[in-house]
Amino acid sequence: MDRQYKIAVLGPIPYDHITTNRGQVIVKYGCVTHPVIALAKLMEGKGKAYPLTHIRRKDEQEIKNLLGAYPNIGLEAVYSHLDQGDVIQLRFVDQNNRLEKQTAFMPPIRPEDVAPLIDADIFVGVPISDYEVPLETLQYIKQNRREGAITIFDAHGPTTTVTTTGNRLRRFWVERDLWLPYIDVLKMNIEEAGCCWFKKEYKPEELKHEYRELSENEMAQFAQHCLERGVKAVFITLDARGCMVYSMPEGKFRAEFVQSVWVEEVVDTTGCGDSFAGGMAFGLLEDRTDYIRAAQYANALGALRTQGTNFDVFKSLEETNALIRKHYPEAARV
Repeated sequence: MDRQYKIAVLGPIPYDHITTNRGQVIVKYGCVTHPVIALAKLMEGKGKAYPLTHIRRKDEQEIKNLLGAYPNIGLEAVYSHLDQGDVIQLRFVDQNNRLEKQTAFMPPIRPEDVAPLIDADIFVGVPISDYEVPLETLQYIKQNRREGAITIFDAHGPTTTVTTTGNRLRRFWVERDLWLPYIDVLKMNIEEAGCCWFKKEYKPEELKHEYRELSENEMAQFAQHCLERGVKAVFITLDARGCMVYSMPEGKFRAEFVQSVWVEEVVDTTGCGDSFAGGMAFGLLEDRTDYIRAAQYANALGALRTQGTNFDVFKSLEETNALIRKHYPEAARV
């Protein structure tokens, strides 16, 4: 029998109250649920996905009923003993931008929380706030994980903070270089990239806007900075266009664009970034350096996420591979 793979997904399962830009109201559990359920469908017969999170006790049964419907989702690291979890209100002003309010907060994921899953093949960190997956946890993973295991990390967490009024705001990831040696694959969107690559000093008038979109040249400079400090690949998503993939094969800097999986109509974009991270993990399961394959699976899962308000949007491996072959003719081998 082939060896079974194991992917751990670290982050919150927030109770989300979402108002779309069309005025539709959606109430559901988000973040980690998206990549975990997507992975469960892709990994059927190949292995299991494990959410690693803290939740409120009053949400425990509903969350476990939701995830327990998939036989290859492990629930051993869904912790409710501290009785804290995220509660978030999201109001979309357009397809990609939203106003956010957070009224409850999960505790940080600690090294002792990770210990039961330290034998995972891939760790996927999808924090949505700067305290949820701390640096000490990434350090613990790198120091104790199995040989060949990798860590994928989403910069959405360290570029987002929560004020005492519950407002969720962008922040500069000023401590970035302390984190980079403990991240193998770094993922972010174009807005978050602007919070990761910053000047040493600004004039006051340069800080009028919440974030600044990096130019193509600036993205490459930022990616090279990360790659020179231990990161193996940097993925920057470009909204509906696709994503840039930066790597350093044999010490030579490489920048590649992978176009998106096109969809005619977008229903709900909540969880697209988390789903993208799950696709990256699946694409790297069998080859840790095939970043283009990872981007194709990531784009596919991100596109599927937009197609509805529940988890039926995610498909089997066979159906997902057919979608990839349709949009990427060069991917005939998947």
